[in-house]
Amino acid sequence: MRIKFQVVTFDAADLGAESHFWAGVLGGTVEEDGDWHMVVVGGEPRIGVQLAPDHTPPTWPDGPIKQQIHFDLWVEDFAEAHEQVMALGATVLKPKRGNTTGDDFQVYADPAGHPFCLCWLVAEQS
Repeated sequence: MRIKFQVVTFDAADLGAESHFWAGVLGGTVEEDGDWHMVVVGGEPRIGVQLAPDHTPPTWPDGPIKQQIHFDLWVEDFAEAHEQVMALGATVLKPKRGNTTGDDFQVYADPAGHPFCLCWLVAEQS
């Protein structure tokens, strides 16, 4: 079997907010097709967003609606990445641990409530 593209698809009640958020994070564009949006980066599909009018966001980490999927985005400059995702509509779910060696991460929610992490190597941030 040969797979041409790998696309993760999110359900969202607000297609525009969700697809434009991920296009902004990944530096892509949005191709709209009715109840479906595709985030395209470098000419290739990366993330699908499917209309789900009754979508209920996960209530991670302690709520009754568990996360269904999440991205770990490894970044070179955490401060810059943090500012970008916040400006695009992310919310912080769990602050960074403050590690002084190894790696660290901070957990966010996208506009539809799906958790994702910004991760980085601490030594590269010094």
